[in-house]
Amino acid sequence: MTNDLIAKAALDRRLAEIITPVIEDMGFELVRVRLMSGSQTTLQVMADKNDGGIEVDDLAEISTAISAFLDVEDPIIEAYTLEVSSPGIDRPLTRLADFDSFEGYEARLETSELIDGQRRFKGVLAGTEGQEVLINIDAGTIGLNFEWLSDAKLILTDELITQMLRQRKNADALNEERFDDIETEGSEEE
Repeated sequence: MTNDLIAKAALDRRLAEIITPVIEDMGFELVRVRLMSGSQTTLQVMADKNDGGIEVDDLAEISTAISAFLDVEDPIIEAYTLEVSSPGIDRPLTRLADFDSFEGYEARLETSELIDGQRRFKGVLAGTEGQEVLINIDAGTIGLNFEWLSDAKLILTDELITQMLRQRKNADALNEERFDDIETEGSEEE
């Protein structure tokens, strides 16, 4: 059994195969894809920048690009609505590398099988070791094989919000350096 938290169902995995190269060529990464049926079929695509901080305009560009490719490939039989979004602060953790990136933050992990009588684990991420995700729970640090996970998500905490805002502020400061200085009246030397 291979674990794919990015795309669980077979059609989701096929959609991820189509979408991933499109998104990566644009400088983004696919976080998750889900085709959800109900009264209306919705294709949910979650994307992020490699360095975080995706903007609304980025999501619109991704949506336009994905739509064009899906129209050509036509993998979804019924009519559907495409939703492209950012992962948000309490993002899902879908790659093994995510558990290293968010080490020190609280997360909720769920396994597909019972592990020592439980499927849900809540604690502080302690990185990875090989193919194991390490998490500090009340009983101590445990390792869960990445293949066992069926769901993993950061828990929204004040610390996480503060860190994300700090990263956003730093990213905005870097972006400001790309602009030329603005000259105002009286700033020219005469």
